[in-house]
Amino acid sequence: MRVSTSQLQQLAIFTTLFTGGGIGTMYYLQQKTFTQSDYHRLALQKLEECPVAMESLGAPPLRVYNIHLTDRQNCVDPQRAQIKIPVTGSKTGGYLYTSSIRDPDTNRWTLKQAVLKLREGQIIDLVNPPPPAAAQISTETGNLH
Repeated sequence: MRVSTSQLQQLAIFTTLFTGGGIGTMYYLQQKTFTQSDYHRLALQKLEECPVAMESLGAPPLRVYNIHLTDRQNCVDPQRAQIKIPVTGSKTGGYLYTSSIRDPDTNRWTLKQAVLKLREGQIIDLVNPPPPAAAQISTETGNLH
């Protein structure tokens, strides 16, 4: 059986589009799983509750971007989640580094660590945030505790 070149080209185009669509769908579903998870939601909630961090970013508005799936710092298993969330505000951006664990009895996630690292190098611990006045003084000198 002979197959024409145009039929092979059509098959190659169809296969490429079908594969690309499948990969795109998988990427979308994986990102959706992250954004709907409790460990992701708890981390962003902690960020939004910290006036020092929100002011440093220039938020609101706060923009949260997709997690880089190939980043080795993102690691989730049934008991532990460690993720790096890209965020920006109107002033600057950075990464929200988080670590959460799941209680085996209640099956609930608990945020253990949440640190915002800004592009300029400032680091803000969201679990033990600095008081707004102390953060303002240390921001002016360029050293954020």
